[in-house]
Amino acid sequence: MTEKNLHETGAQNSSSRMARYHTEKAPVAKNEPEEKVAIDTATTAPKKQATAQEKMVQSTAWLTVGNIFSRLLGAVYVIPWYMWMQPHGEAANYLYTKGYNVYALFLMISTAGIPAAVAKQTARYNSMNEYGLSKKLLFYTLRLMTIGGIVCAGIMYLGAPFLAQGNADLIPVMRSLSVVLLIFPAMSVIRGFFQGNNNMKPYAISQIIEQIARVCYMLATAYIIMQVHQGSYKTAVVQSTFAAFIGVAFAMAVLLVSLLKERATFRELIKESSNKISFSGRQLVLQMIAQAIPFIIVGSGISIFKLIDQYSFESIMGMVTNYSAAKNAELFALISANPDKLTMVVIALGTAMATAGLPLITERFTKKDHIGLAKLVTNNIQLLFFVMMPATVGMIVLSYPLNTLFYRPNLQGAHLLAASCIVGIMMGLFMVCSTMLQGLDGNMQAVWFLGVGILVKVLTQFPLIYMFRSYGPLIATFVGLFVANMFLLDRIHVLTGFAFRDTLKTIGKITMMALAMGIVALVVKSACEVVLSSDSKIQSMIIILIVAALGGLSYIVLALKTRLADKLIGPRVDGIRRRLHIK
Repeated sequence: MTEKNLHETGAQNSSSRMARYHTEKAPVAKNEPEEKVAIDTATTAPKKQATAQEKMVQSTAWLTVGNIFSRLLGAVYVIPWYMWMQPHGEAANYLYTKGYNVYALFLMISTAGIPAAVAKQTARYNSMNEYGLSKKLLFYTLRLMTIGGIVCAGIMYLGAPFLAQGNADLIPVMRSLSVVLLIFPAMSVIRGFFQGNNNMKPYAISQIIEQIARVCYMLATAYIIMQVHQGSYKTAVVQSTFAAFIGVAFAMAVLLVSLLKERATFRELIKESSNKISFSGRQLVLQMIAQAIPFIIVGSGISIFKLIDQYSFESIMGMVTNYSAAKNAELFALISANPDKLTMVVIALGTAMATAGLPLITERFTKKDHIGLAKLVTNNIQLLFFVMMPATVGMIVLSYPLNTLFYRPNLQGAHLLAASCIVGIMMGLFMVCSTMLQGLDGNMQAVWFLGVGILVKVLTQFPLIYMFRSYGPLIATFVGLFVANMFLLDRIHVLTGFAFRDTLKTIGKITMMALAMGIVALVVKSACEVVLSSDSKIQSMIIILIVAALGGLSYIVLALKTRLADKLIGPRVDGIRRRLHIK
């Protein structure tokens, strides 16, 4: 029987089996009467299966917790790290970011888009009741990615002198990051497997543990090298980048333990698998490669935009201005290194939406559930803006105290941070839309649309830097991603027929709510600055906490009053409504 013939029969049976994935039977005591056991089983068995929207909200919740916690920790560490690196804070951050930008691209190459492809194919096979194939896919892909990781680690290690473009200080930084590639690809496969099974808890916990281990090692080595031994900031940066390996090792351990804990559930599902489709290991690998090539290109999109800035900004600025090389390096830190650590907290929300939505969209697409698919797409896009818009507006209002808290008082740095936040909306939307289109088997189209966006970025980079100086790269990135997103949304609309006008109306309502929250935040910030100074780190932190609390509360009240929260998140908001006494 072919895949097409199995879509309906497999889909009918797989939903009930997947419902048991997270609701295993409670253990029965030996002395328990059989009659009582039967009653208990009968009572608990027919639990209502979560709807697709509820699944996506649950998955998004776990991924949001994991992403936001890890990103927040990844931002908060900057405060002591930057302080301990003084008087070389900007130089250390510049070196760290240049190494990481290249490493991010190698990370995408080494994983080759496989995790997302694993998630997509796992969801597809599960929806057809072919759990045996999902397991086979996992183990064959793990072998492939382990080999690929070793190869990519070797290339990055040996190619570091060329990639550093003559900067000898960058070579040890890149080499310290290359060892991460030995573990990360295999770890990503396991994450993709959990994602494909709509079990985001291990995924999220591994992210949190990874970041805790990384930051602890990073801060400990920075303090010992810079404060205890008064050593070189370059040595401290190398240890800070090597911390990525420590984090990944801990995350891999968490995922392996989770996989062992879930093996009994997987075995039960495999026993009831239809086993009507059979592929050899070689065929599965070829399928993965076919799926993975577009994923690697699209997944590298944001890194490619950043690398265009890294390899062109300083040289273009040297041509169009009379700034010194040191000044241009400082400006690069202000447009890339410094804001990235803060804006990625907001962009992580977009990643959570995209990652959570892929298996569910693939499942609905496979089952030919057009109505459910259209609702999922609409909800995915609206949920992105529901979370990202207030976070972005809040960061723009607080850009100066945020810049002071994490780095130093700098008006230009604050303005560039605010501009980066706006670009972050386009990045988050690109992550969501490109992932959704790939879930709809529009892999190559997503690649073409990214290519158009990159072309726009390249063509506008020089004239925009000439006109707007340090703001030029940010504007070029915004324009390039905007064009790519318009193509992506149009194609998704053609494939799913989602309610485009209703979606735009909801986004408009969300934007108005976020702006209203921004006005509240601005008023509160102005009141705070009457007695507190945004040039002080401690006082900036107090301002940020007060403004974030009152601004966030105002947005929650608006979301509940307009019933928008109920529409996007579901009945779970009733508890918040009762506590705030909102009808």
